[in-house]
Amino acid sequence: MLRRVLTVWRRSIQARVVVTTVLLSALAVSAVGWLLLQQVRDGLLQHRVDAVLAESATEVADARDRLSAASSVDVDASGQQRDLVEPIIQRGATRGFDVVMAGPINRDGENPGGRIADGGAEFSPGLDTASVPVRLEDHFARRDGTAWTYTTIRSTDGDTVTSVPGIVVGSQVELPADGLTYVLYFLYPLNEEQETLGLVTRALLAAGALLLLLVAGVTWLVTRQVVTPIRLARQVAERLAAGQLQERLRVHGEDDLARLAISFNQMASNLQRQIRQLEELSRVQRRFTSDVSHELRTPLTTVRMAGDVLHDARGRFDPAASRAAELLQTELDRFERLLVDLLEISRFDAGAAVLETDDVNLVDVVHRVVDAAQPLARKRGVEVAVRAPDRPCLAEADVRRVERILRNLVANAIDHAAAPPTPGVPAIVVSVDADDQAAAVAVRDYGVGLAPGESAMVFNRFWRADPARDRSSGGTGLGLAISLEDTHLHGGWLQAWGRPGGGAQFRLTLPRRVGGPLHHSPLPLVPTDAGERVS
Repeated sequence: MLRRVLTVWRRSIQARVVVTTVLLSALAVSAVGWLLLQQVRDGLLQHRVDAVLAESATEVADARDRLSAASSVDVDASGQQRDLVEPIIQRGATRGFDVVMAGPINRDGENPGGRIADGGAEFSPGLDTASVPVRLEDHFARRDGTAWTYTTIRSTDGDTVTSVPGIVVGSQVELPADGLTYVLYFLYPLNEEQETLGLVTRALLAAGALLLLLVAGVTWLVTRQVVTPIRLARQVAERLAAGQLQERLRVHGEDDLARLAISFNQMASNLQRQIRQLEELSRVQRRFTSDVSHELRTPLTTVRMAGDVLHDARGRFDPAASRAAELLQTELDRFERLLVDLLEISRFDAGAAVLETDDVNLVDVVHRVVDAAQPLARKRGVEVAVRAPDRPCLAEADVRRVERILRNLVANAIDHAAAPPTPGVPAIVVSVDADDQAAAVAVRDYGVGLAPGESAMVFNRFWRADPARDRSSGGTGLGLAISLEDTHLHGGWLQAWGRPGGGAQFRLTLPRRVGGPLHHSPLPLVPTDAGERVS
């Protein structure tokens, strides 16, 4: 499930746009909702505080009026305290607030007294006197006047204990009976404000959720109008890439997407026309190469017969004519090889080349190719050595094509061979190795080498690294190009490395099984004696 979600996230622009928009909208709605809740909360609390302070001030003023009307000869402080607080407690029970009367306060000593916990306080039934914060008691132990703070009001009704947020307001009164100061605490619950705030919170959450759903729907609709033409263009582009060149986009309207579709169709039409022109040109070229190669065989056979007669009779000619007969024979041999190579190239271009695979021991193939090239190597005065393991290096391949690849590589090395920098080292070294996945052959020479960038061009048709050098093997300029096509037919690699004046190395790498994966080569492309870091 997670993998499917990640796949949709990677592949769908519409999904990413919708999710991103919803997340950003959620952050914005949350911030705005939080600010609104804070303002509503502050407004509700401020309104409640104003009302509480006004009501408590009225109660305190009424209490002071009743104390002023009390008889000055009454010395029963406890009775006077009860007479003062009981009416307030009764009114509080009907109006929804609780009352605590604590005291007296003595500011002359170190212990001011007047603590509710010390006992003697009068309070509403069921009220937990700990609802009055100690910090508020400390305030009245040092100062006069009225003070208030937030608190948690705890009360007991039988076995049920309830706690609600509230506001406690304290004011001081003086009893005529003993002349001491007492504190009246009024505790007002915030039940209504809490319910109002909860209602507002639920309303904001519902509105925010609906708003996010609306934003998601609008975003999906808007992005769909943009993404759908892009998806259609992608599908058409994939079909064009698959060879269905007649595919086109449907154009609706005159907006930017419609103009994009028109431009896309024009581009597709131009590509179709150019591809067909190139295909026709390629077909004509392949047909021309094949026809010329076949048509030249008959006159070449006639010329070959005449050349053989002249070559056999060259001993009776004068030196100039004898030399001309020899040159004619040499060029006829090269011309025949050129025709064969052109026919092979035409088969590759037409896609008619096929493999006839078998299990091939590359060590045996290399020895056969090197033995066949020894006369040419001795003629050039170069030594060709083979470095191969004692074990077989097997690969599933077409032995005829592999031999042709190696003949071209060895002949090319002989053409460009030179004396190695280290005495006693062969001028050309052919290395063979294999592992579980691949088999490889590397041909190393110490000739003119390759300049930077020429390692890729060396496989181009009729390209030569050193145009001034004579071909000892009578090559046609197509050998490496055909070798590359043979290698690709096997699913292998044919790579070249070279350094000016430092020689070159060509490496053929074949998978152990045709069509098998090929990730590395058993032999390095850069030779170990090149003094370069092998990557």
